[in-house]
Amino acid sequence: MKLVFAGTPEVAVPALDALIASGRHEVAAVVTRPDAPAGRGRRLVASPVAERAEEAGIEVLKPAKPRDPGFLERLREIAPDCCPVVAYGALLPRVALDVPARGWVNLHFSLLPAWRGAAPVQHALMAGDEITGASTFLIEEGLDSGPVYGTVTETIRPTDTSGDLLTRLAFAGAGLLAATMDGIEDGSLKAVPQPDEGVTLAPKITVEDARVAWTAPALRVDRVVRGCTPAPGAWTTFRGERLKLVQAVPLPDRTDLAPGQLAAGKNNVYVGTGSHAVELLWVQAQGKKPMRAADWARGARITEGERVGD
Repeated sequence: MKLVFAGTPEVAVPALDALIASGRHEVAAVVTRPDAPAGRGRRLVASPVAERAEEAGIEVLKPAKPRDPGFLERLREIAPDCCPVVAYGALLPRVALDVPARGWVNLHFSLLPAWRGAAPVQHALMAGDEITGASTFLIEEGLDSGPVYGTVTETIRPTDTSGDLLTRLAFAGAGLLAATMDGIEDGSLKAVPQPDEGVTLAPKITVEDARVAWTAPALRVDRVVRGCTPAPGAWTTFRGERLKLVQAVPLPDRTDLAPGQLAAGKNNVYVGTGSHAVELLWVQAQGKKPMRAADWARGARITEGERVGD
């Protein structure tokens, strides 16, 4: 088939690579979000997908909105059979959805109908799911509600961050998306409607969602820290300033600290929760680089009875 691939961040690059490498289909063009300011100089930078496509000599389309007339005209000129999508980052209007004969097929990082929305991996971790995966489905105008072509499953490991899990899913999902294109082309795959039961939503994680509530059980604190790493980053406050929590582990044997109460030893920093303590391993103070929590505590000269989160 002739394909137009839509995607933007680094997590979409493995899928683009898989389609380029398959040799069975032609990636005629790539659609991605416009260049965005990045770094201290805030200079405009192309998306990871755009950079990879340019390296491969593939035409790159960067519409401000996918309903822009110029973009739609070029899409019709290319006349793709199918448009695979991975984390493109913009809603596709009906006028764009109607262009490819076999539709737009999205790779979504959950086992649909669970975790429809922008942040499925973060929500799966924060909810304590043990299994997740990726799904390919035919895009409709509803939110991730279209019929499903295929899935792969992935076990969530006890120490996984959302970054760890998303990286594994990006590569597993790349193979799934390539196989889905093959199955659509040869007619061996039919999309199956999603069940009405089991629908959960995964809206974008806000900064406030990432704030740790120390009255919650240690298990919940652990899930929030892992689910919000690397973005947007779990955080609390200390002496009136924000303190980012990069890595923490629950300590079931320590129950002597009140929620938010700090205890700093020579090489360890502990915080009380609503159940047992957690040990802070890595933190990032405001305006600083990430550092070992014990080094941060020594520099801050924590006194007995001090707390985080007040």
